[in-house]
Amino acid sequence: MNYRKKTVRDVDVNGKKVLLRCDFNVPQDKETGEITSDKRIVAALPTIQYLLDQHAAVIACSHLGKPKNGPDPKLSLAPVAQRLGELLGKSVLFARDVVGEDAQAKAAALQPGELLLLENTRFEKGETKNDPELAKAMASMADVYVSDAFGAVHRAHASTAGVAAYLPAVSGFLIQKELEVLGSAISSPKRPLVAILGGSKVSGKIGVINNLLEIADTIIIGGGMAYTFSAAQGGKIGDSLLEADWMEYSREMVEKAAAKGVKLLLPVDTVCADAFAPDAKSQVVKAGEIPDGWQGLDIGPETVKLYCAAVADAGTVIWNGPMGVFEFPAFARGTEAMAKALSETDAITIIGGGDSAAAVEQLGYADKMTHISTGGGASLEFLEGKELPGVACLLDR
Repeated sequence: MNYRKKTVRDVDVNGKKVLLRCDFNVPQDKETGEITSDKRIVAALPTIQYLLDQHAAVIACSHLGKPKNGPDPKLSLAPVAQRLGELLGKSVLFARDVVGEDAQAKAAALQPGELLLLENTRFEKGETKNDPELAKAMASMADVYVSDAFGAVHRAHASTAGVAAYLPAVSGFLIQKELEVLGSAISSPKRPLVAILGGSKVSGKIGVINNLLEIADTIIIGGGMAYTFSAAQGGKIGDSLLEADWMEYSREMVEKAAAKGVKLLLPVDTVCADAFAPDAKSQVVKAGEIPDGWQGLDIGPETVKLYCAAVADAGTVIWNGPMGVFEFPAFARGTEAMAKALSETDAITIIGGGDSAAAVEQLGYADKMTHISTGGGASLEFLEGKELPGVACLLDR
């Protein structure tokens, strides 16, 4: 995929109407609907402010949650419009629909320097089906399309890809940074390139492992997926997470890494518990020696030393997936040690969104990382080498 895409700086938006796809899929309190983190709204501000400063009339849109049967008042973007206005220090117009009468009228009347937020794009059933009629209706309100929702570019939806068939399409600053940082890490990394892969399942990281075996110098395996690798090599894993169907694949990956001269590091010890609970009784055992009735929930202290040493002299580190059940403080030590090690290295450190980003932020190391991706699924597919529909549709430089 070509990562060199035109940005908002490459098109004239003065006096024009710009359809801006943002990622306002913010977490909310289930009882009150109050926004519990506005990080995604804050992340969109540089592009929005630039467009307003360039005298564009901005029509912003986003999805929120997964409405099942059309419009759902609990998933309205109205609270986002209010918070966006507070952050910008200006009024934000809000349309009660996406391409209906209210949206069309407000978009038509929108003046340069004004900002309109459309209702949740997923209130339209054609959104997730990339319905061309919906895409055409959205595009009809604007002159230019700007995509700045990296968290959604792996989806071929009407608002993320479809509209680009009807309007000149460029990226905002958020996507520009993601493409520059992730793109260079994949195509021309500062070496050694170390990839840390964690999380629960091997099956969710197959494509990433396959792709990274072609470009990485070292691959570190942690999290629940490590136990499938351990079992594949004849280890005892007790009640640990196991994907039996992926044991053969795990064996093949170990062999492939050896054949390619890529260091594939697996845990040498593990912290196991007698239950999946924050206050479970725990002990440290050698990898492959977990007793019956016990389950691995974190990498052990010797593994921590091994993994930290591997990133100490790295040129680039890509991290996707925690080392253990970091939600439980007793089993967050491996993840915290890796975050600390990355904060102390001179390497370019890239955190691949999702749980990895949550862990780094929760543990207080976010400001020490070079880049934290705003898209979990999108960054994962990027690392797999997949074409991202919401990026492929943008104009090439």
